[in-house]
Amino acid sequence: MTKLEFLKESLEGRDEEVMNYQINIDNFERGIKKINDEYSDNEDLKKFKTNLIQLLEDNKRQQLRSIIIRDVIRDQVNELENHK
Repeated sequence: MTKLEFLKESLEGRDEEVMNYQINIDNFERGIKKINDEYSDNEDLKKFKTNLIQLLEDNKRQQLRSIIIRDVIRDQVNELENHK
């Protein structure tokens, strides 16, 4: 396997990783909104909401890191493809 082939596979994996984080982010945001809109008086869900907020922040942070590495990999792929 060449470096270009390996990088292309890695790029696909990073694209999937970014999408997985986005799905989590969307779900956590919707969960927080649902709790706020429909269960704001439910004391039992306060800790769950706090956990969702933390998960949301963590996933946003991790997604940004993945985007940075994905973009670096994409740059390398473009450089190798343009030097053929």
